[in-house]
Amino acid sequence: MDYEKHLYMIVHPNHSLIASQLEPDRFIKHYVQGSTRYFEGRLIFVEVDPEFRNPYFDIDTAYSELKPHEDGRPKATKFIKSYRVLEHMDYDAFGKLYISNSLGDYVELESKSHEPSTDAEEFRIMLEVNPVRFIVLTKLNYHDFAQFITDPRNTKGAPKTAFTLLEFDSQQFMKEYEENPLIRCYVPGIHPARLAAAIEEVRNTPGKVVKGISLDCPIDHISYKYLKEGFVFAEQNRPCKFYPYLDLGTIERKFYRFWKSM
Repeated sequence: MDYEKHLYMIVHPNHSLIASQLEPDRFIKHYVQGSTRYFEGRLIFVEVDPEFRNPYFDIDTAYSELKPHEDGRPKATKFIKSYRVLEHMDYDAFGKLYISNSLGDYVELESKSHEPSTDAEEFRIMLEVNPVRFIVLTKLNYHDFAQFITDPRNTKGAPKTAFTLLEFDSQQFMKEYEENPLIRCYVPGIHPARLAAAIEEVRNTPGKVVKGISLDCPIDHISYKYLKEGFVFAEQNRPCKFYPYLDLGTIERKFYRFWKSM
């Protein structure tokens, strides 16, 4: 039996380009449940045009080895590369983005033109996912942060990067923190005192617009409902590839199993 060839770029938990004979929903089930490799957590990946080519990837060889098992089962994964993958991708080749939980339930996102955020928030919390994994407090909007983090002069950035935004109201947080310094901070791994100190530092330091607040980004432990606006693939001096998040009502209607577990 002839199976269609698929290309998937894993954004999280690892950074790989994979060829597969599985459709996205079956690929998710295999990755989080069916593989003999241990994995527990969220899976984020994007479909890639099967015709995409870059000299860094030996895609044609992988395709030639993408053959069904002897019992007729499709070949689930053929790893092409697991190092510096995002850096060598063309965002124009990206299709749908999938965010899956550990049960294999998922939400499917489509890219749209990206407009910088026009909210009136003083601060935003950016979750960097690939290839570096930091949590950053910043005054910058999506567009400006994308250019900042991919600037070649940025010692903590990368040529291309994937990140998203955490729902955060700094004024409300500071008000609650002043009333009760022992409040639970909803940013995983971040003590509320550290977050409050970071806000004061950026506020009171002329010219400072970014402050790192965590050396890791535990995206597995942050609910989809606390993510804001969308998922961004950034590159210096180019428009972002932007995947806006679906509202919770739409997820309940279209991806009910995922909605139940959020």
